[in-house]
Amino acid sequence: MITDEEIRKVIAPLLLSGAKMLDKHCPKCGSPLFEKDGRVFCPVCEYREKKRERELKGVEEVLMEKFKELANSMPTEVEKLRVHLEVMEKLLTIIERYKKLEGGK
Repeated sequence: MITDEEIRKVIAPLLLSGAKMLDKHCPKCGSPLFEKDGRVFCPVCEYREKKRERELKGVEEVLMEKFKELANSMPTEVEKLRVHLEVMEKLLTIIERYKKLEGGK
């Protein structure tokens, strides 16, 4: 289902830019397909993918900042250091998962 935001932010500007709306629809989201510069595409799916990538990048940045904080505050007591390193390892695992969701970027 196409949202009002997607119509306003994606479809309307495309029409104004001279892109041609086709009589075919995206099998994934139902949006009309467009053609511009010889390329046929679904603007809604592209918009959603870019939005998702931005959101994932924001989460990754927060996780990396937390990881840096942990790296800069290593305790000296052995047991506390062990726990600290376990937390850092888990955080790295989460960051790697986000990178895979982004397609390895």
